[in-house]
Amino acid sequence: MAENRTPASLFHWEDNMKQQVTYEGAQKEAILHRDGPMLVLAGPGSGKTFTITHRVCHLIEEYHVDPSRILVITFTKAAATEMKERFDALMGDPAPFVSFGTFHAIFFRILKFAYRYDARNIIREDQKTRFVKEEMDRCSVEVEDEGDFIASILSEISSVKGDMISLDHYYSKNCSEEIFKQLYLGYEDRLRKANLIDFDDMLVMCHELFTQRKDILAAWQRKYQYILVDEFQDINRVQYEIVRMLAAPEDNLFIVGDDDQSIYRFRGAKPEIMLGFEKDYKNAKKVLLNINFRSTRDIVETAGKLIAHNEMRFQKKIVTDKGSGKPVVTRLWKDPQEETMEIVEEILNYGKAGYALSDIAVLYRTNLGPRLLIEKFMEYNVPFITRDSVPNLYDHWIAQNLVSYMKTAQGDRQRANVLQIINRPNRYISRDSLEGNPVNFESVKSFYQDRSFMVERVEQLEYDLRMLKNMAPVAAVNYIRKAIGYDDYLREYAQYRRMKPEELLEVADQLSESAAGFQSFDQWLVHMKEYGEELNNRAKSGQTKAEGVALMTMHSSKGLEYKIVYILDANEGVTPHQKAVLPADLEEERRMFYVAMTRAKERLHVNYVQERYGKKQDVSRFVREYLEKN
Repeated sequence: MAENRTPASLFHWEDNMKQQVTYEGAQKEAILHRDGPMLVLAGPGSGKTFTITHRVCHLIEEYHVDPSRILVITFTKAAATEMKERFDALMGDPAPFVSFGTFHAIFFRILKFAYRYDARNIIREDQKTRFVKEEMDRCSVEVEDEGDFIASILSEISSVKGDMISLDHYYSKNCSEEIFKQLYLGYEDRLRKANLIDFDDMLVMCHELFTQRKDILAAWQRKYQYILVDEFQDINRVQYEIVRMLAAPEDNLFIVGDDDQSIYRFRGAKPEIMLGFEKDYKNAKKVLLNINFRSTRDIVETAGKLIAHNEMRFQKKIVTDKGSGKPVVTRLWKDPQEETMEIVEEILNYGKAGYALSDIAVLYRTNLGPRLLIEKFMEYNVPFITRDSVPNLYDHWIAQNLVSYMKTAQGDRQRANVLQIINRPNRYISRDSLEGNPVNFESVKSFYQDRSFMVERVEQLEYDLRMLKNMAPVAAVNYIRKAIGYDDYLREYAQYRRMKPEELLEVADQLSESAAGFQSFDQWLVHMKEYGEELNNRAKSGQTKAEGVALMTMHSSKGLEYKIVYILDANEGVTPHQKAVLPADLEEERRMFYVAMTRAKERLHVNYVQERYGKKQDVSRFVREYLEKN
């Protein structure tokens, strides 16, 4: 975890871990603030945890605030635990009781008193998935990527609740509005009948309770006299409305965050809430923690040049107490294969120079990004850990389709294989025609004997399978995609799922790229098996204290720091992602790149490629922005 350090001159310890503190500059103003609203802009590595915990101590020791009337809200249980541990260490044993908790934990506590809820009333993740799946079956919704679809629908349901949006005015990102409305209402009906609530209900119901029962609201307002909110840039609409009600009428609301690090809009975060805080609270004081105690000057200034291109932000100048350090390295590679090989060699050289592999992180925009690197790490036996669940490319439904084509071409006519390919692309062949196991195509043609055009379709499929039988893997994949028309099928499916076709075509491109490394289908299958086993092993080791290079998405890197950071594939379409079209989307993508850059303490390497999947690639606009002359 990242450490929030502060210069040794800032305080000294006395009297059983309790401190007589001498504060300086912006931190002093924030920590010594007493009453009324305050906005604390905390840049990367600026010691925000230090500021929050010391302010709580100061409220108790200097202003004699009752500890039980102080509430500190965070976004994750881990952050709340860390904050409490830091506070306890400052105050000594026994530490006074201050409420530290997540939004959900705090609001559920309120609901427990009002409605007598307990943990049994909170729906489990597997139940949520089952409820949506059952509603899909009831509405006859069929999709290829069922797991992803259900996760996306649940995310949208969360957004509707968190943003307090009327269902009649919501445009779904994953299916038609009619289908989404059916799934939403069906899911809600199942929750209510089972007397269950999800995490978003905790927020919505708390908002309704405070709105309808002013006496209950008043009781909780008396309970919490001072409220501090960490990572405020990630707050959503309903969380903000509840916090505002809870803080009234004194409005002792102390919010800490960095608008430049707001990267969770897909979860409902609204950075504009932080930007509008001073409009909602005309008397709010604002302070900027502008010293980065983490990174060298070259990293801080380069990242600063990038983020300055965002328009919707607080203008700020971040400085560092570190030296100038090494320049940011920006490299162009011919293709991902060359990029990957060179990164592995550089990492091995860092190891020879005395760096621990755990000092190094490789960051990428999406979890499809690290496949080639993981394969190269496996080949060179470089230890690594993954902070995210890296999806196995070969488990993707597109991979399963392509493998089924090849297996069927090799003579494996098991019904499961044939069902994977028979209508991809759509040949309008009925499942009823696939009698028996294995499937006999003569029987299928017999089923359609009175429809010659259907018999011709089956015969064309047989011809294509004969063509595939003796092809090398990459030739077979390309034949399926182009000659058989599988890419056209992906484009049609993307339209049905309201996706960009490039999202699916990239998966097919990655499979073509992988297939090119093998002479036979059997060799490729063995590689798929070994790769899957290695991913599973790494996922298990990632949950322990295993050492190695850290691989993670830009999203997952937030709050962490490493001596050396590599950013993969800084190309247009990757970062900013091809899905980012609107100005707000592009600004979020830029914030994500900024977060990735500011994870680096000593060395930052940004990499991009000239060509991918045989197609020319453009360098990311973000690279051009930070390289441009002033």
